[in-house]
Amino acid sequence: MPSTNLLLEEPIRMASILEPSKSSFFPAMTKIVGTLGPRSESVEVISSLLKAGMSVARFDFSWGDADTHRQTLENLKAAVKSTKKLCAVMLDTVGPELQVVNKTGKEISLKENEFVTLTPDLEKDASSDLLPINFNGLAKAVKKGDMIFMGKYLFTGSETTSVWLEVSEVKGDDVICVINNSATLDGTLFTLHASQVRIDMPTLSEKDKEVISTWGVQNKIDFLSLSYTRHAEDVRQARELLSSLGDLSQTQIFAKIENVEGLTHFDEILQEADGIILSRGNLGIDLPPQKVFLFQKAALHRCNMVGKPAVVTRVVDSMTNNLRPTRAEATDVANAVLDGSDAILLGAETHRGLYPVDTVRTVDRICFEAEKVFNQDQYFKKAVKYVGEPMSHLESIGSSAVRAALKVKASVIICFTSSGRAARLLAKYRPPMPILSVVIPRLKTNQLKWSFSGAFEARQSLIVRGLFPMLADPRHPAESTSATNETILKVALDHGKALGIVKSHDRVVICQKLGDASVVKIIELED
Repeated sequence: MPSTNLLLEEPIRMASILEPSKSSFFPAMTKIVGTLGPRSESVEVISSLLKAGMSVARFDFSWGDADTHRQTLENLKAAVKSTKKLCAVMLDTVGPELQVVNKTGKEISLKENEFVTLTPDLEKDASSDLLPINFNGLAKAVKKGDMIFMGKYLFTGSETTSVWLEVSEVKGDDVICVINNSATLDGTLFTLHASQVRIDMPTLSEKDKEVISTWGVQNKIDFLSLSYTRHAEDVRQARELLSSLGDLSQTQIFAKIENVEGLTHFDEILQEADGIILSRGNLGIDLPPQKVFLFQKAALHRCNMVGKPAVVTRVVDSMTNNLRPTRAEATDVANAVLDGSDAILLGAETHRGLYPVDTVRTVDRICFEAEKVFNQDQYFKKAVKYVGEPMSHLESIGSSAVRAALKVKASVIICFTSSGRAARLLAKYRPPMPILSVVIPRLKTNQLKWSFSGAFEARQSLIVRGLFPMLADPRHPAESTSATNETILKVALDHGKALGIVKSHDRVVICQKLGDASVVKIIELED
């Protein structure tokens, strides 16, 4: 699968844009995180999502209880088994999220220029005049003129289902607001976001800790999405919790940047986290609209340069109710890829949207097209310059392997790894060809029982752009000698052929350890 990348800087024949893309059942290099919910909880739909390109399943505990999510996860496991496609599991915390509690579930109509009161009194029923919220400190946090956005859970920004409120008066614990636009809210859960207002609630709530300690441990989650991360200390505290739970000590933490406070401390947060999620829904409320793209580009660049995965949210909101994205949304997905995003996260589109499978398929194809014009040469030079000299041993090997693959126009890079670190380092340099990460399990013990590592490492690469994992036979260590190397290489090449990324006469770059040495070699396949 030699690279046929174009560059946007080079002339492109306009007629060529209309030519059909080459058919490929291989997914885009950019990964897709899908939120599972009422419209995507069955084995049948999840199987279709996996085939369409979803590689990470997100379980959002703002909605549903542990039993509901447990059943969905069982369905995911069944879908993985039937499709033979790996899928990682991400648990998304609630965090300091402001919620309106509508116990009756009755539709609520809000009229422009009328008043509505936000109250912490949860005994009262929600109505057009009064909305109970789950936080008793809002009156102390806001002042007259502050803006509050409210919408259905996983709001899409539609002005008929979401509303802007302006604080008019604070009366005791209640906040009286003017309604800036008419809207109709239905369902039991609405979320609020007070623009540029600090909410004095813990990043990890007691409910979050309980869910992680029970559901998370039972299901050995691969990723923890830490909602409303505001400081590096938030990540450290989450890490301490995971470490104390034993089975989750390897779980990676993705810091979710949702407000100005998180933006302000971004560099320290990035240093502590394993990856970043740019939650553009809430960020788009906290930031002026004209500044959102600037933060996206700056944040993605920082993540790329240090080799940590970055995930972008809220790209095709309109596909929640429509079969096709808007032109702006399609362009937005492509720009996220060109900016350096590792993955696209879908929320309402797959959770309660009418077309979850079509959405994943559409986003995957847009990413596939955008990757063709990604300026890899320019990116590679920036990445090497950022690392500087002298390079570390691993950094030198990784960049050299990618450079070699580019020069010989390799169809794939095969990397043997135990921890996944070497494969992630290769991915950092964004080669235009796939990286087949052959994860070699290791035998380990806790003095009570033996177990193999490897499954975590394989699944955690499913959120990294360009990485495609396979689990190898544990009898073949990553530092093995020539005889076992040939055996496992043949298995890897056969896997590549089955995926459609390797064929006869292709050149393949192999990165592996031989004893204490790291080796990069190039082979040309025979018939």
